[in-house]
Amino acid sequence: MQLDPVSAKRRSGLRRAAWALVAQTSRTADNRNMRAVDHVPTDDPIRTEYPGYLQTPRRVARRTPGSLLFVLLFTLSLCAQAPDSNTSWVTTAEFQNSDNLGSMRTSTSHTQNGNRTVDTQSLQRVGSDGNFVPYQDIEKETVKVNSSTVRTTTRTFVRNADGVKTLFQVTEEEKQTSPEGNSKLVRTTSDTGANGDLQLVQRDVQETKKTGTDALETKTTTYLPGVDGLAPAMKTDELQNRIGAHTLEVQKTTLLADGTGSWQVGEVRKSTVTEEDKSFSSEEQVSRPGSDGKLTEVSRTVRTESETAPGQKREVQDTYSTETPGVASDGKLHLVQRVTTAQQTAPNGEQTTRKQIEQPNPGDPSAGLQERTSTTNTVMVGSSGAQATLTISVRDPGGSFQAISVDTTRANNVGAVQVKIGPPGKPAPDEAGH
Repeated sequence: MQLDPVSAKRRSGLRRAAWALVAQTSRTADNRNMRAVDHVPTDDPIRTEYPGYLQTPRRVARRTPGSLLFVLLFTLSLCAQAPDSNTSWVTTAEFQNSDNLGSMRTSTSHTQNGNRTVDTQSLQRVGSDGNFVPYQDIEKETVKVNSSTVRTTTRTFVRNADGVKTLFQVTEEEKQTSPEGNSKLVRTTSDTGANGDLQLVQRDVQETKKTGTDALETKTTTYLPGVDGLAPAMKTDELQNRIGAHTLEVQKTTLLADGTGSWQVGEVRKSTVTEEDKSFSSEEQVSRPGSDGKLTEVSRTVRTESETAPGQKREVQDTYSTETPGVASDGKLHLVQRVTTAQQTAPNGEQTTRKQIEQPNPGDPSAGLQERTSTTNTVMVGSSGAQATLTISVRDPGGSFQAISVDTTRANNVGAVQVKIGPPGKPAPDEAGH
């Protein structure tokens, strides 16, 4: 059966949301002292920190930021909405684990009216009595002042000992853009003081300029509290250059104030991202000053991705570092982690991703890498929603692999989403409650 464009978009959004849900569940393994790494699906849209016209054809390799649970909620809701200048929706979700300590419940709402948009996120966590209690609220208001100016205000509220909602932090941001592609962003952050008044604690000024046909420079200055008020504390200078149609080079230099009015280089990151046809590769080098003050490479990450066959993709990411757990540093780069990910899509649309994480054996670091964690993610998208199953296995002290988590999750009822992640061994109930 051929789907209409809206249905196809909805199914695509559900698939991406389900993968985001799997990634959020993988993050739970980190909380259990496992070394599971967030999975970014290879068919996900470009999500990159670099400005639009210099984006690589796919994406810049990086971990997905923020709470992927919220990504799931927003993706499910947005894929159900038709383009409209006046829209609103509400979503809810519940995340549970076996010990109930990390359980939380969220409610997210979105309202758009003309040039004004309001997004809210309310978080509840389990209290001492085992019931959910309000914990945090975030309200974000975005106003498009005109064609070149956008103002955003974000307010964060917490609960005091008596459960009273109290303002904790306010972030105000104004971004101005020009037809030439240049932009200026000013962001201020204020925290609530002991007397309840807002106190300015940080100011960021970011200016982006197009320095050539395929070149962009972004300079950012961060101001922090000093003796006489806010003073420059950190600067970053990021240069982006597109080489041909398939390669993007990025160099980001971080300068730190030394307290005497001068600036010292704190870090230099150099990245190269290349994509051709069905292959993708990236390399990032990080250098920091050594004891002699000279820049020394301290880490390197190399990532390759390719389509091995129709519906099959393979990704390998190697991380090198001068610091190897359990071994005295010799100042040289050594392979400290390898993540191998294989993804396969079946004819019925079911996607299966297997990830293998290799790291040095803590008991014998010189023996090379050893598989430490294995995960299998399965996502099936149907007309009524998506179902994701995640199995995490880790190597025990005896060398055998033990499954420490099996989570099954369903996401459905797009537009008024209710998602529940069950603890290991307890799949979430279906719509009939079975």
